Amino acid sequence: MNRVKDKVAIVTGAASGVGKADALLLAAEGARVVLTDINEDAGRELAREIGDAALFVRHDIAEEDDWKRVIAATVQRFGRLDALVNNAAICPVGSIEDTSLELWRKVMRTNGDGYFLGCKHGVEAMKHSGGSIVVMSSVAALGGLAPMCAYSGSKGAVTALTRSVAVHCKRSGYRIRCNSIHPDGIWTPMAQAIVPGLDPATLGIGTDPMARMCDPADVANLVLFLVSDESRFVNGAELRIDNAQLISAL
Repeated sequence: MNRVKDKVAIVTGAASGVGKADALLLAAEGARVVLTDINEDAGRELAREIGDAALFVRHDIAEEDDWKRVIAATVQRFGRLDALVNNAAICPVGSIEDTSLELWRKVMRTNGDGYFLGCKHGVEAMKHSGGSIVVMSSVAALGGLAPMCAYSGSKGAVTALTRSVAVHCKRSGYRIRCNSIHPDGIWTPMAQAIVPGLDPATLGIGTDPMARMCDPADVANLVLFLVSDESRFVNGAELRIDNAQLISAL
């Protein structure tokens, strides 16, 4: 308990799925959490569930003014920022042949621009005090997923961005670490929308050694480690949470 006691963390896309699991675990381990999402009802409900240690702010991550507002609200409520979890994303289906330029730009706006802005303003907020930036990427950035062209491209971009931010902060003496997480399938509403009819009982989550689908809590445990001081020497890393799926395909 209290692995991140009194740390202040922003979690984007916190109203559901992995972001919700991240926020709940960080708060349970002593952090004060700023929950951001475009889903105001679910976001405010989660903030009420967590209590005084939580603040909800409506947030379109691709809008720079929204980032400025979120950072300002965080500092005003909790006094500082110690960690940023870039989690919010969209994941439409479409191969290179099926993906329109409009869809490509829509995905890049959220998954690319949104994470760039998060890193940019997160670094500015933490460069004098230090902290941790966690970037939610995907095995799609490392191995590619044919049915998700734009998503794969966006996750590849933010993986490279993570490395750039890590090196920049190190060379600037900021004591800000930046790492990326690369899950395969996660049992979230987004995954269930992409593949309707998924039955967790048949997926073997947590029991089947061949399972590709993990629980959001599995990702949240890794986020907790990266936000905590336990990972103080982990910087610029690409951490897979895929049950060896990527290397199994080689």
